[in-house]
Amino acid sequence: MPDAIHPVAARGFGSSAERYERGRPGYPSVAVRWMVERLGVGPGRTVCDVGAGTGKLTRDLTPTGAAILAVEPIDEMAHVGALQAPEAEFLRGTAEHLPFADGAIDAITAGQAFHWFDHARAWAEFHRVLSPGGGVGLIWNARDTSVPWVREVWAIMDRIEKTAPWRDHDGPVLEAGRGFSPLESATFHHEVDTTPAAMIDRVASVSHVAVLPDEKRHAVLDEIESVLPPGVAFGVPYRVDVYVTHRQ
Repeated sequence: MPDAIHPVAARGFGSSAERYERGRPGYPSVAVRWMVERLGVGPGRTVCDVGAGTGKLTRDLTPTGAAILAVEPIDEMAHVGALQAPEAEFLRGTAEHLPFADGAIDAITAGQAFHWFDHARAWAEFHRVLSPGGGVGLIWNARDTSVPWVREVWAIMDRIEKTAPWRDHDGPVLEAGRGFSPLESATFHHEVDTTPAAMIDRVASVSHVAVLPDEKRHAVLDEIESVLPPGVAFGVPYRVDVYVTHRQ
């Protein structure tokens, strides 16, 4: 998928689904609301949350009253997601091969996932399954390095993630595909309360860390732990980038 899943994603997320759920932040309600209002998500609408993972975004969509179809290709992630977002229906599939008829979906969302897709094929598939005027919403928790210790953590991660696809997230990844309106965007900020153990889970759930040999992975996690602030809890800042486009 791209009907073959990216091998780093398949190995990394498949082996770290529980850590992903424990360590990854959710999205601030104001950012989700901005997105769903522009997508017209509500009762009587059908939404596909593609690359749903453990349901971090999926669970934020269910209160809208729309029918939520969560598409996730990795079994371990989908298993956790189905437990965390039981109101949604979890299906196997990829962004490039969605299990829906032409025009069957009113809106598509992707949280922390679009950078893994084959972009040209994904946009073409989105266009196929969306109803006329249907929209696509993309959202990311992006790095905020305004705090010194956070900057140190991400500097360590930069050494590990040199080839990670998310690193292009501010570039050509975010061009709307053919047959879609220009992207509308907004930026939000939030701080997520966490603990040292949860921050280690956050880092360990990164696919490029999860696929490291045990010795190297433990060394990276030890280095991360050494720069965390003292105390039993602290806040981690994130910038939240949201994009919306519509099928023309």
